[in-house]
Amino acid sequence: MTATSGKAATIKDVAREARVSVASVSRSLNGNGGVTAETALRIRAAADRLHYVPHAAARMLITRRSNTIGALLPDLYGEFFSELIRGIDLAARARGLHLLVSSSHDSAEDAAAALRAMQGRVDGMLILSAHVDAAFLQTNLPKSLPAVLLNSAVTSPGYAVLNVDNYAGAYAMVQHLLGAGHASVALIAGPIGNFDAQQRDKGYRAAMAKHAPHAPITVLAGDFSEESGYRAGRELLALRPRPRAVFAANDMMAVGCLAAFKEAGVRVPQDIALAGFDDIPITRYVMPPLSTVRVSIAELGRSALERLAALLEKTEPLPAHADTLGCEIVIRESCGASLIATSNQNILSTSHP
Repeated sequence: MTATSGKAATIKDVAREARVSVASVSRSLNGNGGVTAETALRIRAAADRLHYVPHAAARMLITRRSNTIGALLPDLYGEFFSELIRGIDLAARARGLHLLVSSSHDSAEDAAAALRAMQGRVDGMLILSAHVDAAFLQTNLPKSLPAVLLNSAVTSPGYAVLNVDNYAGAYAMVQHLLGAGHASVALIAGPIGNFDAQQRDKGYRAAMAKHAPHAPITVLAGDFSEESGYRAGRELLALRPRPRAVFAANDMMAVGCLAAFKEAGVRVPQDIALAGFDDIPITRYVMPPLSTVRVSIAELGRSALERLAALLEKTEPLPAHADTLGCEIVIRESCGASLIATSNQNILSTSHP
């Protein structure tokens, strides 16, 4: 038997073909059991012959699942976010889940609108946004919608959080730069109010206080963009005395800073050392290759999806808590040293690509 010519097969067609009830087809194809293995095989074979595609809306009514995960991100531009989305998507596809991505744009209102637009369309949320705090979540996130927060300062009970150890990574890189003989280190900071940027700033200041207590604290404004790194690089060139090394709070700013130095004929690392944070792919290929703090960005995305999947698969909520992913400093030519100063942070390892 085949479905009526020109029309898509229905669940009733599959039931007739497999000689079972519609309810048996529904239970079998939705993975709810209730039929023998032989009957399940017969139903699957009938569905394949008829090219039957379950109606998504009807299946959602039955299973109360859309098999779709929402991801709310501050931006969709740049290598960091492309790597993060790649990690989330690979893990989602491995579980048969779809991914719906939205940018939270420039304000809490934009983030709230994006979150509301996803409700009813997703089974759970991954949220990375500087605008999201506990009050925002209480107002805009239904308690019935599981969520995992990424790189968030939220510590309220009831929310699962996955953070990168930004403080330890920044501390270790600044410690290395000082230990390599660079007597003064400047920081190109990230955006005000950004949790990652705040933790990296704290790591920089703590390392300077511990390992170079008499050196000046030099912090230049940045916003994680290449353009802001370029502007900070121009400002650094005008300083007297000029710092011996620069730690940019992310790689894109380090790349912009490097461009400013090259434009002015300042050599890296001979005249000034440079390091970044994140280890986005381009850092291996700029000249000189960029020393950085490696965050496995795709792994961050994968781990977040796995934690969300664990929440979805439990009939009772899992205890919410914050987990932290470690990072490692990667030494390349831009910092002017080939040895890594010993770090007292156990989560950090070394790498010499």
